[in-house]
Amino acid sequence: MFLRQLEYLIAVIEEDHFGRAAERCNVKQPSLSNGIKQLERELGITLFKRGRGQRLYGITEEGQKVSRWARLILANCNAMHDDIGDMKHNLQGRLRIGAMPSMSPVLPIILQRIRSAYPGVSVDVHFVGNDELKVSLDKYALDCAITYSDHEDEMSWCNAQPIFEESWSLLVPDSYEFENLEEITWKDASKLPFAMLRASMHERRLIDNIFRRLGCQVIPKIESESILHLMFQTQYTELCTIIPTHFTRMPGLLDGTKALLLKEPSVEKTVSLFWVKTDNIMPMPRIAEKIAKSLAETRELQKYLY
Repeated sequence: MFLRQLEYLIAVIEEDHFGRAAERCNVKQPSLSNGIKQLERELGITLFKRGRGQRLYGITEEGQKVSRWARLILANCNAMHDDIGDMKHNLQGRLRIGAMPSMSPVLPIILQRIRSAYPGVSVDVHFVGNDELKVSLDKYALDCAITYSDHEDEMSWCNAQPIFEESWSLLVPDSYEFENLEEITWKDASKLPFAMLRASMHERRLIDNIFRRLGCQVIPKIESESILHLMFQTQYTELCTIIPTHFTRMPGLLDGTKALLLKEPSVEKTVSLFWVKTDNIMPMPRIAEKIAKSLAETRELQKYLY
């Protein structure tokens, strides 16, 4: 069994097409197909469901199990190369980091610290929802992920390093109605017209739970999956929105708006770095963990963002 065959397997699964998988692996399709067949013969199982003309109809249960091992083997192989580079004080490679979209103002600070400490490491950032973060970590498609620590129970198979505490602010039009205010209670905020994140998104569920506990019902006029879009709605209309406080530190995006700190209750959520538990931490998650731990100890992000 060769590593190349495992790469073929993962490519076919992800591309769901032998031709595209072959193109991705820079080989001719017959070579890729023969590699898959050889892997099946060596393992004594069928990896894919095939129809007439060898048309692909999905992966078998055995194929799913093999793919899990294949991802782990390939991840460990890459980690071995990275680890040897680290021993030579010349760590090179690619750090694949996932984050929820609400973390976009925070990541430049974290990535700058990584780039300064490890100039040979390039960073590939993926902004996705929390469910996709978990799937990608489990498949070793990501080295680590940044999300809320209240997901720890769902991610018990991961290590977690807290980074900073996130609070929430109400973004309102910069009008006479709010000119003497610096903060507002959640209950008073519930009476305002809103643009909000979609009900299925984690941040929205958190906000809805707070209003629900206060006996308030908020029905937004507009829903969106983009925090920036919500901020623009407040900038150009009468609608208010609730955003992570660190978004209020983005210059130029707040013209015509004003941020009020939400209180009663004061809400803070811990944001952490997550990576898959292994016997020995792999080099790429290890460098991310070092930076995250340093940021937490110095409270550098907290000072910058708030």
